[in-house]
Amino acid sequence: MIKAVIFDMDGVLIEAKDWHYEALNKALNLFGFNISRFDHLTKFDGLPTKDKLNILTTEYSLPIELHSFINEMKQNYTMEIVHTKCKPLFIHEYALSKLKMEGYKLAVASNSIKNTIITMMEKAALSNYLEIMLSNEDVVKGKPDPEIYTKTINLLGLTPEECVVVEDNENGIRAAKAAGAHVLIVNEVTDVIYRNIRQFIDSVEEKKA
Repeated sequence: MIKAVIFDMDGVLIEAKDWHYEALNKALNLFGFNISRFDHLTKFDGLPTKDKLNILTTEYSLPIELHSFINEMKQNYTMEIVHTKCKPLFIHEYALSKLKMEGYKLAVASNSIKNTIITMMEKAALSNYLEIMLSNEDVVKGKPDPEIYTKTINLLGLTPEECVVVEDNENGIRAAKAAGAHVLIVNEVTDVIYRNIRQFIDSVEEKKA
């Protein structure tokens, strides 16, 4: 029996993938570095910023001494965008309120930092529906490692078989599957609607029956 739905944030509950891309590039541009759109989509999407910076150091000779400053500037630029663009989306408010009313535990597990998650969820009017919000600061390894989903499931007091994870990118999907959860894959934030989640839960439970 499914008892919880765990959401990734960027690209699932918030259309923020481009925000992170723009903010990191703005920080990198201070030092003459840049991530192409192609590399963003094929190599960097869904990774924590620290992992992106490590790749840039390994493959493009970004000085490791700049990591801390670039990371700090990236977070500042991200929050500027969030405060401008992050707004409630009715389909998500409806979906989460309906699922919570039906007794499901709801959580967010994201590779973003804690402050970004809390701010985005509050501005999207979703924080009141969530029991748990885990960030990359709550784990040793970010996605695609399953640690964040395993930890979320444990904190909810459930087994992986009792949880549905809603994910949109390869790193997150790999993490959720490795954690043993059922994975609902979406392409856009507009796919994250109550009907789609409900139908997926019903299909999982029909297979178990």
